[in-house]
Amino acid sequence: MSQLLGIDAGNTMIKAVLFDLDGSVRAVASCAGETHQPQPGYAERPVTEVWQGVTTAIKACLAQFPDAQVIAVGAAGHGNGLYALDRQQRPLIGIQSVDSRALELVHELEQSGRATAIYSRSLQKVWASSTPVLLSWLKRHDPQRYQRIGHVLCAKDVIAHFLSGEVSADYSDAAGAGLIGHSVRGYSDALLALYDLQDARPLLPSLHESSEVAGYVTPQAARLTGLPAGIPVVAGIFDVVASAVGSGVVSVGEASIVAGTWSINQVVVASPDYLRPVFMNSLIERDRYMAIEASATSATNLDWFVREFADGRSGTGAEQSSDLVAHVVPQTHLPLYHPYLYSGRKEEPAKAGFYGLSGWHTRADMLFALFEGVTFAHRAHIDRLRAAGLPFAAATLSGGAARSCIWPQMFADVLGIPIQITECKETGALGAAICAGVGVGIWPNLAAGVAQAVKLNPHRLLPDPQRQAFHQPRYRLFKKLEQAMDTLWHEELNENNVM
Repeated sequence: MSQLLGIDAGNTMIKAVLFDLDGSVRAVASCAGETHQPQPGYAERPVTEVWQGVTTAIKACLAQFPDAQVIAVGAAGHGNGLYALDRQQRPLIGIQSVDSRALELVHELEQSGRATAIYSRSLQKVWASSTPVLLSWLKRHDPQRYQRIGHVLCAKDVIAHFLSGEVSADYSDAAGAGLIGHSVRGYSDALLALYDLQDARPLLPSLHESSEVAGYVTPQAARLTGLPAGIPVVAGIFDVVASAVGSGVVSVGEASIVAGTWSINQVVVASPDYLRPVFMNSLIERDRYMAIEASATSATNLDWFVREFADGRSGTGAEQSSDLVAHVVPQTHLPLYHPYLYSGRKEEPAKAGFYGLSGWHTRADMLFALFEGVTFAHRAHIDRLRAAGLPFAAATLSGGAARSCIWPQMFADVLGIPIQITECKETGALGAAICAGVGVGIWPNLAAGVAQAVKLNPHRLLPDPQRQAFHQPRYRLFKKLEQAMDTLWHEELNENNVM
C-alpha cells in the first residue's frame, strides 16, 4: 500500500496530491500563491513563498491520510520565468512566466537577427518570460543583483531543492526554457552568447532526466512537511509535459491540450522536423520531443473575470460559470473576446478586450464570449501546429477548463476534433508522481506508468456540426479584429517605451 506524492506548482497555485500506484487520488491539498506586481508588466513570487506554499500543501495533504506510506516525490512546475538563489543557496528573486518586463529586449533580439540564430540552436522562439531573456534583462538592468546569482532554477527546481537540498534541473524544463542546445542535448556556450550570457554557464544546475533521482528528503524538510526523511526526490518535469503524461499522452502522434493559466497545445513527435518553426520544444524521456504552441491566454481569463466582476450568480470558477454559459443561445449578435490579459503569444503586445457589446448583453453573454475567446486562442495555436506539418486527429483536455460542463464540448466544436477528458483532474501532479514511480523502479518507463495509473473518461466529445458552423465565422471575425488592433497595440508599446 505505497503512495507517490506529486506536487504541481503553477503561477497561481501549489498543489500536493497523494496517489496510490494505480493513479487513485488519496488526498489533495493546495496553497494559493500571490503574484507581486511592483511595476506594470512585472509578475514576481519570492522563492520563500514557494517554500511556504509547498510546506503548507504537503502538510495539509498528508494530514488527510495519516497512514500514507510515501515512497517517492516528484514535482512539476510552470516553465520559464526565473527563480534564482545566491551563491550560498539563499533566495534571491522569483519571476513568473506571465512577466512582460523584457518585451523591449525581445524586439531587440528579433531585429538584430539573433532570435533566428537562437531558434536554430534551441528550437525555442524568444519571448519576454523565457528564462534566458529574463536573465539577460537582469544583467542589463539590475547588474548588482545579477552578480549575486549563484544558481538559476525553474519553479519545480525550487521545490526539489527545498525538499532535498540539492540544486538540479531536468531536460524537459531546461529545453522548454530555451537553455538546451538540441544538437548537443545539453547546455551550449554558443547559445548563451547569443543572449549576452557568456558568463552564465556556471549558474546553470546539473541536468537530469525527469525521472532520475536528484536527492533525498532532508531531515529539515521532513520536519517541516511531515514527509519521511530519506525518501527519493526525482528531478521533476516541466508542468505542461507533466499534464500530458498525467493525461496519458506519451507516444508519438498523441496530443494534449492544457487550458489553465496558459493555453498549451502540444503533440509528441519523434524528431523536431517541421515545415515551419513552432513556439517551443521540450524533451520527453530520451527519444521524443514535445512540440508546443502556447501563450498565457487560457482559463486564467475566467479567474480574472470572476475575481473582478462576479457576484453570487456567477459562482467561483469554471464549473459554476459554465451553468450560466450553458443557457446562452448561440446568436450572431453575441460579443467577442480577445483573451490577452497577459499579452498575446511570444513577443506580441496584445491586450484583452470585449468587442460588440450592447446594452442588452448580460453577464452570461460576456462569459460565453470569454469561454469562446479562450478556445479561439487555442485554435490559433493548433492551426500553427497544423501548418508546421503536425496534424492530430484527437486530443486530451486537462486544466481548469476540463472541469466545466460546457467548455470541453466547445473545444471539440471550435477545434473540429474529438476531445477526451481524464478521470483524474490533477494531471500535472499525476505526471510528476509517475516520474517519481519510474525513478524508484515501480515502472520501467513513463508508458508503463501511464498504462497503470492514467484512466480516461470513456465518453469522447465529438464536434457538433451546427455548433461548428456557428463558431467558424466568429473565429474569422476574431482574427480580423486581432489584425485590426495589432497596429494600435504596437503604437501603445512604442509610446510606453519612449516615455
